[in-house]
Amino acid sequence: MPCSPDELRHVSLFALLDDEELAVLAAQVEVRKFAPRQRIYKIGDPGRSAFIMLWGDVRVTTVDEDHQEVLIDQPGHGEFFGFASMLEETPHQTNALAMEETACVEVSREDILILLQKKPMAGMDMLTVLGRQFHASQHLVRLRAQRNSNDIIEEEMTFGERIADHVAGFGGSWTFIILFAVTLTAYTTANIFLKGRAWDPYPFILLNLFLSMLAAIQAPVIMMSQNRQDTKDRVRGELDYDVNRRAESEIQALSNKLNLLNDKIADVDDLLREQLSRGEGLNPPA
Repeated sequence: MPCSPDELRHVSLFALLDDEELAVLAAQVEVRKFAPRQRIYKIGDPGRSAFIMLWGDVRVTTVDEDHQEVLIDQPGHGEFFGFASMLEETPHQTNALAMEETACVEVSREDILILLQKKPMAGMDMLTVLGRQFHASQHLVRLRAQRNSNDIIEEEMTFGERIADHVAGFGGSWTFIILFAVTLTAYTTANIFLKGRAWDPYPFILLNLFLSMLAAIQAPVIMMSQNRQDTKDRVRGELDYDVNRRAESEIQALSNKLNLLNDKIADVDDLLREQLSRGEGLNPPA
């Protein structure tokens, strides 16, 4: 089914293409419709084509190490899926399943090549869009990497939680212990010396009532503060996990680059040896 250039205007990758470039691309691609529960591609299928959502619902999933299905993406209108495998000409790393009647634009590597051959400047337009998306992703990663767990927790705290933290902090300090000990000593000493005129004679029933009331109020406040501390530990753990995961991906990327460099160096070494051997064969010894 042929594709209209107007349907490609909403695709972010083609946002900077002019009318002629969109017309060339629309003449190459096709619109495909998928029935509900129809599989678009599966893991291991050749990545010959990518797809652009027009309407419908598609679930892009993968399988983790525990053989559990993990949802990767649910592309919206004008969004790509299967794009990386198409560009790299590698097998698909994910499964794509149409959950309801769906229409997608199928784009192949050859379609992009024909567009670039006829309209070379279209390549710069698409690279500009990709560059903007890359910079936006980098900015987002920098913001997430610089997040302070204490700042995030402070932003989410309610007024009651702030009071609970202050009360628990004061109740667990030496200032509170010293003041409490001084107050108890002064209270009991005054009632002992006043004897018959004491408002709370021994065994200090009124004081015990006040202490019981204080303990009844202080205990749930301390528990609220402990819950806040558990939340802080959880947020810190999630941030540490994100940092470790990014570090692992960067280390893997560096390892891949080192392996590629080693392969290139080995290829150059083999080429030099081959050229030297040919040169020695052409120049007989004197």
